[in-house]
Amino acid sequence: MTDPVIRTLDDSTADLFDTLPDPLRLAETHRLTRHRADWKRVALRDGRVIARAAWWGRPEDSEPLLVNWLDVAEGEEEAGAALLRGAPWKVDELELDLPAGWRDVPAQRAAARTRFDAARGAGYELLAERYTYRWTPECSLPDRPGRLVFTPEPDDSVFLGILRDISSATLDAHARRAIAKGGVERAAQEDLEFFHWFPSPRAWWQIARTPGGEPVGIHIPARNPSGPCVGFIGVLPAQRGHGYAYDLLVECTRFLVEQGARAIGAATDQGNFPMAAHFTRAGYPVVRERVNFFVPTAADAERPAGSAALGG
Repeated sequence: MTDPVIRTLDDSTADLFDTLPDPLRLAETHRLTRHRADWKRVALRDGRVIARAAWWGRPEDSEPLLVNWLDVAEGEEEAGAALLRGAPWKVDELELDLPAGWRDVPAQRAAARTRFDAARGAGYELLAERYTYRWTPECSLPDRPGRLVFTPEPDDSVFLGILRDISSATLDAHARRAIAKGGVERAAQEDLEFFHWFPSPRAWWQIARTPGGEPVGIHIPARNPSGPCVGFIGVLPAQRGHGYAYDLLVECTRFLVEQGARAIGAATDQGNFPMAAHFTRAGYPVVRERVNFFVPTAADAERPAGSAALGG
């Protein structure tokens, strides 16, 4: 068996990327994703593609932000790991979008395992498993509970203060890792910067309050490069236990529909059971499952290893 040859692609060789079978239907997931040809790499053995990966970044980025496409042929885990390890871009996150219920389909489960093993061979560890949702009008539009008052707020410092409070007691794995790396203040600032990255209007951001004026939380209706989405739902720790996240999700959904949305994307960690239940109640079906990996740093040393969650 010959050693694999690893190539970074360009416009003239980009077609090579599409020659590997796609048992996890990643092409379907990324039909609206813009991947630069020169941010794609393949591993070939005897001229046949045995692994491929694509790195993604925003149009304004000079370097990619993460790996969001990884395919590896059965038995070629080491080639997939080498493909990632030797990349000229050092990114600390890799995400894999899988079909909903992939564990229940033997061929998909085996294909996912191959990719997980390649990612781990390149130094990545499990961060979170997430549900991804897609609401359409066929799902029906949930009624507003009517318990809260929603208003815009032009002052970023007000949002930052609320984000700081929300982050202090969050179930979100990405937020918890950001806190471990830079503290609550930095994690809240990163969230604010991310909201500003959305190409949708800043005026869409809203604060939820009780009829008596007490802040409850925030919701961020947004558009990303793939279309309208639930950008963020967050309830202040002091206001939890009342199911207010559902109210915020309904308001976010209806707001986006009022802006013309015919489909709305969303996601939450599978371990965030309350939020997952709210999505189900609001009529959001799970359309894919996403597995996020990260490259650990010293700040992650105290985190429990997440790889056990992928067992079974």
